[in-house]
Amino acid sequence: MIEMLTDMPEGVAGIRVTGRVTGDDLRAFEPKMRQLLETDEVRFVEVIDPDYEGFGRGGLAEDIKMGFGVLFKHHSAFKRMAVVTDTEWILHTLHVLGWMVPGEFKIFGHDQLEQAKQWAAG
Repeated sequence: MIEMLTDMPEGVAGIRVTGRVTGDDLRAFEPKMRQLLETDEVRFVEVIDPDYEGFGRGGLAEDIKMGFGVLFKHHSAFKRMAVVTDTEWILHTLHVLGWMVPGEFKIFGHDQLEQAKQWAAG
């Protein structure tokens, strides 16, 4: 599931992912992502809850499709992305694949959510 965070600093968007993220979840989120991309600067905080299990039905394929489409068309719009998680397998994955994220990228623990928001806004 993908949920929009409402308590974000000006100019920063945030989401929380929980459980299994399906293709339907990503398709429902796509209009919001398109709205974010209408700005010249995308500053983003993604909170990955401890109960996040990965992708469910159609999730990985939709994530790849949406991700590459966004990256190729809007690569320079991404300024800062903060990921908030304490889950070991996600941390390992981010350390391996983080170089693919456009703009500045930083990982924070759950106890550092406020710092992640401020960093993304900075």
